[in-house]
Amino acid sequence: MTKEKIPSTPAIRVLKSNNVNFIPRPYRYEDRGGTRVAARELQNDEHLMIKTLIFEDEHKNPLIILMHGDMETSTKTLARIIGTKSVTPCDPQTAQKHTGYMVGGTSPFGTRKDMPIYMEQSIADLPRLFINAGRRGFLVEMQPAELLRVLNPTPVTVGI
Repeated sequence: MTKEKIPSTPAIRVLKSNNVNFIPRPYRYEDRGGTRVAARELQNDEHLMIKTLIFEDEHKNPLIILMHGDMETSTKTLARIIGTKSVTPCDPQTAQKHTGYMVGGTSPFGTRKDMPIYMEQSIADLPRLFINAGRRGFLVEMQPAELLRVLNPTPVTVGI
């Protein structure tokens, strides 16, 4: 890690407490820019930018899906895999209530509620990844093995 001032978000506290080797990657945030803007600003492939998406099943039970920035999630396939009738994205206020993070700054690390975490299986094969660290315009770069070690997500194939 660099010696520059790193925001003290719940995500960063989890990463530090788990001795995760990460590189802070701040960038100029643009409202509704998503992973496309992050990739452009950090001069990297959007496929390496990992989205943290908050969904709910038909009983309003929240869950997290980690997905490549250049892919969408097949909610039908995800629902079938996890054995529920349906899965839908949470509205921003509900997502913030579950995670403690504002949309655009949602991290899978240090969420307010414990939720099941599912990850597109191919993320584990990346040479490195960039994922939100709990603030808009602030990602961390790390090895996929670190993400797997700390989050222990369930691998799924639901990307389209």
